[in-house]
Amino acid sequence: MSACKNQANILAKLKIEALNAMQVEARNAISNNPNVVLLSPTGSGKTLAVLLPIIQSLDPKIDEIQTLILVPSRELAIQIEQVLRDMGTGFKVNAIYGGRSGNKDKEDLKHRPAILIGTPGRIADRIRRKSFALDHITTLVLDEFDKSLEVGFEEEMREIMRALPNLRQRILTSATQGVDVPSFVGLQSPTVLDFLQDTTSKLKIQRILSPDKDKRETLVQALSHIGHQPGIIFCNFKETIERVSAHLEQNDIPHGCFFGGMEQTDRERTLIKFRNGTHQLIIATDLAARGLDIPEIKFILHYQLPPREEEFIHRNGRTARMNAEGTAYLLVWENDPLPPYITAKQVLKLKPAERLKPSPWRTLFISGGRKDKISKGDIAGIFMKQAGLTKDELGIIEIKQDCAFVAVKHSKVQSVIQALDNTRMKTKKVRVSEI
Repeated sequence: MSACKNQANILAKLKIEALNAMQVEARNAISNNPNVVLLSPTGSGKTLAVLLPIIQSLDPKIDEIQTLILVPSRELAIQIEQVLRDMGTGFKVNAIYGGRSGNKDKEDLKHRPAILIGTPGRIADRIRRKSFALDHITTLVLDEFDKSLEVGFEEEMREIMRALPNLRQRILTSATQGVDVPSFVGLQSPTVLDFLQDTTSKLKIQRILSPDKDKRETLVQALSHIGHQPGIIFCNFKETIERVSAHLEQNDIPHGCFFGGMEQTDRERTLIKFRNGTHQLIIATDLAARGLDIPEIKFILHYQLPPREEEFIHRNGRTARMNAEGTAYLLVWENDPLPPYITAKQVLKLKPAERLKPSPWRTLFISGGRKDKISKGDIAGIFMKQAGLTKDELGIIEIKQDCAFVAVKHSKVQSVIQALDNTRMKTKKVRVSEI
């Protein structure tokens, strides 16, 4: 496959009409400077701004890793890998991260990607094992670098930096201002692009007062008041998420959960169900506040307020992204004092409303994916021809390496499974089941 470096073609593939002002400036800066720090809010398009000039710099004649991208979480690694695949550049790309089998890493790295994405822990481990050559890695990207430092990856990052002898370019991105860059990064006289001004101008902040210290019933009322809109409920602790989740289940309010310590598969499925509309709500810790590939959020709700203002800003950055509007709700016990960083005065009076109804969509799992040469078109064709679905009954399709996920209307789930389970897609006999 020939390498596609044409920006117009890439944007067409991604269905993007034009780059925004930040992306244009960042692309130009990265193309012309060895060290760049890009500060821009969550959802502004930093990933694409960084990837475009990197693609331009790759040499198709070199069969080794040329660019290394370090990220603080598995989800972000998977997301960037998917963006690069969707760009259709022809360059091989792989993501490696904790929670994934070492055999998968070996298989992917057997034929070297031009771009390798990974969490610092897994990348450092692979460097120790001498899984790939380091001599051709000339570009290093530290995506959400402050978060990687915050979650304890400093030693691994230091180790990785020491192992790269031929770095010519360092690109750091963050959605946080004022973060110190450690000296081991070797960032000399960087070009700093700061787009963090006025990032909350279209964000409304409203307080919701709970008469009870246990706010779960007020939460149900608040969600009914807000209505059917995609949103994230933020909690500080896994235990709180579990309690809130159990209460929402009792009230038949569909939702997903997202926190550190969950199995990787479960975290991925939560995001898939959210993206395709099976769930409109996620209950999450601050792990979900950064860089995740989820659609426009209409609201976020702070069930528990974070201890620091930075995390409050990051959470709020999930909604009102770029030019969109959004609301951040603060659910607080009426006797609790607000932290000093919150100045919101407006109190929302909850009106009686019908309880939320389940989504019309459900998610089906297919036990075949990209490595079986199965495409979205193949799946759509089979679902419509063999299972008799109309376009309106078939929702978002996501293809992974060894499986796929399809949203279908609730009323069609059983008939689709009956029609397609144990049938062939391309050359593979696949299982189809609901998740």
